[in-house]
Amino acid sequence: MQLAKAELGRYGENLAAAHLEATGCRILARNWRCRSGEIDLVALEGQCLVVCEVKTRQSVRAGDPFEAVTSVKAGRLRRLTGAWLASQSRFYPQVRVDVVGIVRPLSGTTRMVHLKGVL
Repeated sequence: MQLAKAELGRYGENLAAAHLEATGCRILARNWRCRSGEIDLVALEGQCLVVCEVKTRQSVRAGDPFEAVTSVKAGRLRRLTGAWLASQSRFYPQVRVDVVGIVRPLSGTTRMVHLKGVL
């Protein structure tokens, strides 16, 4: 069954959040928004703040999910990370930006790849 774009996005974010938690991260924020845009997931792994972009597709016909993280999107993620940090009273000694790419085909197995420290 084909999912609507918003449903597919929620599905992917829920799967990515569960994956991050299973690997020892604590989710601090989901869909954090400011004037500049939105961060899908913000997590803490030890003392490292992890800003996570989630890209979910139902097929790779239009390209791999990671191809959607263009240089423009990467710049926006950097700015959003700075805005999130500025909104916090806590200091984070390490910060990294990850991307989780998910392909959920209409039939078959869902594939998830987690790239750490991409930016």
